[in-house]
Amino acid sequence: MLAAMIRTLCAAVLVTACSMSASASALTPQPVSTPGADCAAVTGPPPQSVPPTSVNTLRQAYFCVLDNYYSGPAMDSRALLKSALAAYTQDLIRRGADRADLQLPALTGDRDTDWAAFAKVLGTGDPAALRAAITGMVAGLHDNHARWVRPTPPPEGGPVGTGIVGVSAGQGPQFDPAARPPLFITRVLPGSPAAKADIRPGDIMLKVNGVPTVIGDTVNDGIIDAFASDPVRLTLKRPTTGRTRTVEIRQGPVTRQPPKVTSKTLPGGAVYVQLPGFYEGAADQVIAKLQGKPKAVVLDLRGNGGGSPREVTRLLGAFAHGKVTSYFCPLKGDCVPNRTDDSVPLLGSRLVVLTDRACASACDDFSAAVKGNGLGTLVGTRTAGAVSGPGEGYLLDDGSVLILPKVRHLGPAREIIDTIGVPVDHYAPMTALDLATGRDPGVAKALTLL
Repeated sequence: MLAAMIRTLCAAVLVTACSMSASASALTPQPVSTPGADCAAVTGPPPQSVPPTSVNTLRQAYFCVLDNYYSGPAMDSRALLKSALAAYTQDLIRRGADRADLQLPALTGDRDTDWAAFAKVLGTGDPAALRAAITGMVAGLHDNHARWVRPTPPPEGGPVGTGIVGVSAGQGPQFDPAARPPLFITRVLPGSPAAKADIRPGDIMLKVNGVPTVIGDTVNDGIIDAFASDPVRLTLKRPTTGRTRTVEIRQGPVTRQPPKVTSKTLPGGAVYVQLPGFYEGAADQVIAKLQGKPKAVVLDLRGNGGGSPREVTRLLGAFAHGKVTSYFCPLKGDCVPNRTDDSVPLLGSRLVVLTDRACASACDDFSAAVKGNGLGTLVGTRTAGAVSGPGEGYLLDDGSVLILPKVRHLGPAREIIDTIGVPVDHYAPMTALDLATGRDPGVAKALTLL
């Protein structure tokens, strides 16, 4: 869903490059919104030459939310302006630039009148504080598919980063609020600065720039910003030996291969297929790996950050026909059912799906459909529960993009999956020691079931 629009949402605080999806990059750049105009639906990449963020940009974002967000038409516009000014003033305070005359005016609940009063207080506005205001206003929606992003062109010479592109608590651009210690590395890009420093999957992260990664029994969110520093100093513990060391790594060139489906045959004849995302064409790639119609399929969705709802229904069509997979519900009116793509030939295979807390958005959607329709067995850990609804992009006059869901997602029984996730039938978490030694408890459990 959202991941189909912005590749990983720069979720790897550890990799600096972020770009629009490949499908969008082939389109003609979209013209900048003119001053006084409203936000415009994204039809291509944002223009390369844009003005700075202004009060008009904030105005566009404010009315864009009220006009296009799922609950925007019924929303109290005063709450949006409160969130915006709170973030605006906090940014000024952090920079020692607070203003004595800056406070929220009396608001009436009339969106136009209130905006006029609000804009008068801001005056010409501070660009950095205005960016903080838009971020704060969107954060105030408390919606995991609402985002404000500022696409940046890839750096000259290609993407750079540390090469650490997965950690155990990672869940989109933040940490899983239910993450349990320890915090460990799950994926390192080959040939990257991290790989050259002998950092491996399974290495436990004890500190980042001297800041503990765990406080009590909770993963420390404060280290997310520390990852962005260059160089970054990591204190690591290798689970196989117990050895602790501190290593400093600088960002350097990294090579990120496009996502692809991989497969192998497991003992007993079951086919294991790993699907990293529901990107365009992903369902057909999985189906192509299963042309032999194996008796059993182990579909690994761990770390799958989502993608297109169409890919979800198409892949589900290989395992069942005539099923409702989910619902998209507007604020008012009837919910629209999503159904299996019955044009896909049935495989007739038993299905085991491996999930974890990084299985989000369209991955939540797929997992809920499998469990709710009895299409297979879920093994691993509960999914992320980050599936409020598919997001649509709106261009603002500074070239930034506001992503807002128009509908709410419900599971096949009209149950809410968002913020809750889909529970597994068999609990089989991946540990640091498992990664370090090449063991896979999810696959092992799947084999016992098959």
